[in-house]
Amino acid sequence: MGYADNYKFNTFPAFYMKVHTIIDSEDVIKVSPDETLSSALSKLKSAHDAALVFDEEHKYLGLINPYFSVIRTSFPSNAKVINCIFHAPRIGIHFSISKIAQLMNESKVHYLPVFDDNEKFLGRISARSLLRNLQHLDIFSTQISEFLKTKKQKLITIYEDDSISNALQIFKNTRVSKLVVVNKEFRLKGIISYYDVISLLASPKKKDRSNGDGKKYNIQNKRVRNYAKSFVLTLGAERILRDALHLILEKRIGSVVVVDSMNKPITIITTKDLLSLFIRESNRELIKVTSKNLSQKSKKVLGGFFYHFKNIIQKGKGITKAKLFIKEEKQGGLFQVILSLFPKKGEPKIIKKEGKNLEHVLKEVKKKEER
Repeated sequence: MGYADNYKFNTFPAFYMKVHTIIDSEDVIKVSPDETLSSALSKLKSAHDAALVFDEEHKYLGLINPYFSVIRTSFPSNAKVINCIFHAPRIGIHFSISKIAQLMNESKVHYLPVFDDNEKFLGRISARSLLRNLQHLDIFSTQISEFLKTKKQKLITIYEDDSISNALQIFKNTRVSKLVVVNKEFRLKGIISYYDVISLLASPKKKDRSNGDGKKYNIQNKRVRNYAKSFVLTLGAERILRDALHLILEKRIGSVVVVDSMNKPITIITTKDLLSLFIRESNRELIKVTSKNLSQKSKKVLGGFFYHFKNIIQKGKGITKAKLFIKEEKQGGLFQVILSLFPKKGEPKIIKKEGKNLEHVLKEVKKKEER
């Protein structure tokens, strides 16, 4: 018996991207359940990073993440890791890339563990590795000004002279990971993330030493400007999303601030935004590809034609969606291809071709549709 798999058109690159090709098995941060939270957090580099927890028998127990370990739960710095574990989603070797992206956004963890069918730990996948492999997609050619029309999350700012305690409250209330820091003229001054103040959150409540007038201040009353990062990646709204994506990948920073001509922030584009865009695009069924008995070799051949069909559909006037069916018989000895084009009005156009060479058959289907 053969098998049939359904694939959505815009997720085609993700379908052909194998999970095992983007697993990081070397640069994995591992911690012991007996370590302290402060020790585990000190090994992380960003707000969405994660340290994976393994016991003495190398059994995976969960992970430590700044957001869940500190913002959501407020564990003290001397708490044992075993008491602070977050059970994030586990990635299977056969998961789709769009599913992985969705789990990252939902969990707020951009480094998730990967396991094979026998529950053997293989490594971790990062949001950065996903985006690096997806950056060529057409969706990232969208102008930033157009993207802003669909962005749901409004820009959240904080003044540089506001207190850290105010910033912490905003983090807890909004659940965002970054705040854009501005001055009284609303010009960009920097960015502060909850990772930047993680030591304050994890530490026991302390008083600072007395200042000149004899008063004591809680460390959380320090000003935002003392903790914010002044180096910020910026772009104008006339640029495209791929420019933001390239900056995030090249500079290894999780966000880009969009500013106007007066250096006033308009919005912030985050890794989460870029993953969300890919997820939304994946849910659009422009072309639904169904295969039966298709070998790995044939899938690679199909891959070379995928964007040809994409251009056909996008340029086709009145075409709302399409279905592409490929059947392989006799272990590659015969191929049948059916392309169905669905217009806004009227009956669908059906193109059928078969032959012994899949590449030739796909070319014939393409030529017939282009006429």
